[in-house]
Amino acid sequence: MNADAFLEDVLAEPETLERVLETYEGADSPLRALRLDDVARVRFVGMGSSRFAALPIASLLRAHAFDAAAERASGALRTPPAVGTLTVCVSANGKTPETVETAAAHRGTSTVVAVTNRPDSPLAHAADVVLPLDAGEERGGVACRTYQATVAVLLLLARRLGAPVPDLGPAVEAARAIRDTRAAWLDTALEVLGGAIAVVAPDERISSAEQGALAFREGPRIPADACETGDWGHVDVYLTRRPGYRALLFAGSRFDAIFVEWMQRRGAAFVAVGQPVDGAALSVEHPARHPLCALLVETTVAELLAAEMWRRALRDA
Repeated sequence: MNADAFLEDVLAEPETLERVLETYEGADSPLRALRLDDVARVRFVGMGSSRFAALPIASLLRAHAFDAAAERASGALRTPPAVGTLTVCVSANGKTPETVETAAAHRGTSTVVAVTNRPDSPLAHAADVVLPLDAGEERGGVACRTYQATVAVLLLLARRLGAPVPDLGPAVEAARAIRDTRAAWLDTALEVLGGAIAVVAPDERISSAEQGALAFREGPRIPADACETGDWGHVDVYLTRRPGYRALLFAGSRFDAIFVEWMQRRGAAFVAVGQPVDGAALSVEHPARHPLCALLVETTVAELLAAEMWRRALRDA
């Protein structure tokens, strides 16, 4: 793993996202290989950030009357293979043992789709259809471009299934805006956040909290916890009693005001992402106003912060 290379990977996200969208929204989209007429249920299967990416997609499909869920490939009580099941196995490197095992178990009964950055991988060989991420090599060793590409591909798969997914093109410009304005907010955000960090997001974008917290743990190796905004008032609010509690809030939940009230009551500082939030020590805005476009780009803020924390820790060691 390499801190400088991780930063380079994150900075390349806008171009990666643009390439993925062009591939999947074009006439020769890999999604054309899917036959979805007899799909009765959808199961996304993965580990780590691969599963995180699927969480909001499963929620989106359920909200529009699909039988959909995102499962850990390591679970003992997983959905069994069945005719009519679309089993979407996600692994960027294509060799996650638990996910490959699940694909092999479903092959021949369920329709197995591999979402992977390695079309020649064991996972790809175990699948009926391969949806390549085309995210390029992540030399930093931390999933960032592959995570973003996975979210994009799964959103477009959801659209193919009939979910109302908007034009995702504006997300590319939002990603560029986050990257190109980082000098205006990065240092201040680092000063606010300090050591341990809570990363908070609405349920419909919970993957952003999970992926953001993972970037802090995996890169600079600092304690980071992911929490859903509404649930925060029931499970994480107690931590604000401890001095130095800090949070990164992906804004847009109807429960943001409750979060802000408690943070202010306890004198705890937070950075908001996406839109201005009253009470935030800093708001990092971007132009992706549709929640599904925000889903594609807001984790870049956490990744840029994690990359800089990592680089500074190595410099000061």
